[in-house]
Parts: sequence; C-alpha cells; structure tokens
Amino acid sequence: MRAMVLAAGLGTRLRPLTENRPKALVEVGGRTLLEIALARLRSFGIREVIVNVHHFADMIVDYLKANRNFGMRIEISREDDALLDTGGGLKKAAYFFLENSGAAEEPFILHNVDVISTIDLHRMAQFHTENHALATLAVQERPTSRYLLFDEQLQLCGRKSGREGQAELVRNSSHPKPLAFSGIHVISPRLFSLMTEEGVFSIIAPYLHLAAQGEKIIAFRSDEFQWRDLGRLDDVMQADQDARQLSGKPK
Repeated sequence: MRAMVLAAGLGTRLRPLTENRPKALVEVGGRTLLEIALARLRSFGIREVIVNVHHFADMIVDYLKANRNFGMRIEISREDDALLDTGGGLKKAAYFFLENSGAAEEPFILHNVDVISTIDLHRMAQFHTENHALATLAVQERPTSRYLLFDEQLQLCGRKSGREGQAELVRNSSHPKPLAFSGIHVISPRLFSLMTEEGVFSIIAPYLHLAAQGEKIIAFRSDEFQWRDLGRLDDVMQADQDARQLSGKPK
C-alpha cells in the first residue's frame, strides 16, 4: 500500500512557528509533524509515500534527505506556482499511484500532515475493500465547524456548516448524520479517472459530485480512537506539552 501526506499548506494559523519553516516541520514532543505522520504510515507497513510541498518546500526536501527518507521511498510533488488545495494536490500526484499496474489497482492512504491519531489504518483499509468503496473517510461524532453528512448506510450524502447550518444534500436521505472528518482517507485509484475538477480545489468537491452520481464515498467511524488536529497554535502547544509530560522531557 502507498500513501500521500498533504504537507503543502501555509500554516498561517500556526504563526509565529511557521514564519521560518513549513507546517510539516513544526515539532511536537521533539519530533516534526512530518516525522510523526511518516512513522505512523511506516508502522502499518507503508514504505512508499509522496509528499506535496509548497511553503518552504526546499526545507522539507533537505530535511528528508538529511534523515535518509526515514527508510522509505519518498517522492516529492512540488506545487511551486500555486497551492493546489487537497484535491488539486492529490490530482497532481496521481502519477505516483498509477505508475505500475499493481499500484493502479490498490487503494492508498491520503493523510493530512497536521493530524495525529491512533486510527487503525489496517482496519480502515479492510473496511474500504470489503465495501467496494471509491473512497473511505475516517469520521467521528464531535463538534466541528464543517460537517459531512452520511445516510443510514454510511454513504456520503451532503455537508453543512456547524450544527445549525443549512444542510446541502447531494443524495436523498431522511435522516442524514452529521460527522466530523478526520483528515484521513483510503482511496481507490479509480478516483483519478472520475475527477473532472482542475487546478485548485478541495477533495470534498469531487467526493460530493461523485456521491451524487451514486459512487460509494463512505464513512469509517473512528470514535473509539484518539485524534488530534494540530492546525492551530494552541493545539500544537498543548500537544507538545502532553508529549513531553508522557516522555518525561523538560518543557
């Protein structure tokens, strides 16, 4: 199995930490977010990864070289001219998942660099395969500013902003369930031939339009697992403090 780590973001919410380095090289407990993400993937047997870069791109390239790619095959997808967002970034990296016939049939992981979790990627990938899904999204029942909506069969049927926001349904559902997306996907490479979006776009856009066409974009309930979004400065500071307390390191 292969994976992509989304690491091209500007990290504006992490300033001043990202004024002189990319978000992927912000540290938690003495380890960079990129190292943590790669270690998680490696623990599930993943050895081939592509990382997209934009903000302080060369720092990430040099960091990986200095650490000998952490014993993995790591490709770099540069977004030099423009930040392509999650969907555009994945589409630019499609070659990595289609370069040989074996990889072109095997689902892959898409993982945000600023997410730390204990989600069982093996179970998630198995769930994806058993359900013959086009994409499987790790979700939880927790507060968020943007919800994805799923029907009784856990298939994507829409989205809405906040608890009180207006539901935007792309498929009929009498009781759509609002769930918070966790930034971890299992995706079948067939998605690349179905994405009509070009340039800069969120991955949620093709998910919604393909769900409307009857494709299986499904939820993997991960409520039992720990999960943390480190996209904001306060979250990083708290996670760093927690990690150092667990390891016995000084603050």
